[in-house]
Amino acid sequence: MLKPYVADLHIHTVLSACADVEMIPPLIVERALELGLSLIAITDHNSAENMAAVMEAAEGTNLTVLPGIEVETREEVHLLCLFDTLEQVLTMQGRVYNHLPPLKNKDDIFGPQFVVDATGEVIAYNDRLLLTATSLSVEEVVERVNELGGICIPAHVDRPSYSLLANLGFIPPALNFPALEITPHAKLAELLKQFPDLASYTLIVGGDAHHLSEINPSIVLTMEEPTVAELVLAFSSREGRRVEIIEELPR
Repeated sequence: MLKPYVADLHIHTVLSACADVEMIPPLIVERALELGLSLIAITDHNSAENMAAVMEAAEGTNLTVLPGIEVETREEVHLLCLFDTLEQVLTMQGRVYNHLPPLKNKDDIFGPQFVVDATGEVIAYNDRLLLTATSLSVEEVVERVNELGGICIPAHVDRPSYSLLANLGFIPPALNFPALEITPHAKLAELLKQFPDLASYTLIVGGDAHHLSEINPSIVLTMEEPTVAELVLAFSSREGRRVEIIEELPR
């Protein structure tokens, strides 16, 4: 049976150095439920070490947490990589770690990278430099994610930095992205005028939340269940599945 899932597929935790200290599992889950969300994805920068904690924090609630990771490619393009299982995302994390430069994070410049448990207690610090590009190309990230059964969605393509359109200037058609993410502030008419090819892609809105106030109930996905396979069907409007942007974007 098809049912609606109010979703935000782009949320960071305190593992992302640029996220606020309030972005801990119980507060993320509490805020998502307050907003009426039934599906979120956790997508920290180049890591998934807080993934299990957020999934545990959501147990027993009406909120489904999809495992994810936001990978920065060597072209400095951000890709949201979504999976069905913790095992898949941690395997992807290992591949990402193998392609990060051997540098340490600078807390005083970028901020700390906290690994926490389901209650939000700090259990470790990730001292890798996560806010940086991997040596993986866009094509290589997509290939590795697809091998694991996940999907890649280019993040915030309307932004002037760290986006597919800003850094490459086009969307590689051979990569068959199921959807493209835009920000809640994207001026859609201007974007389509500048990049007419966007009209042939499914566009979704993501909060890219680094603060609780940025979690955004921005899309409704009509699906049978919250899985990657169902997301693909919804993005392509197949078999009754569909995706709708809740709020009208600025023109």
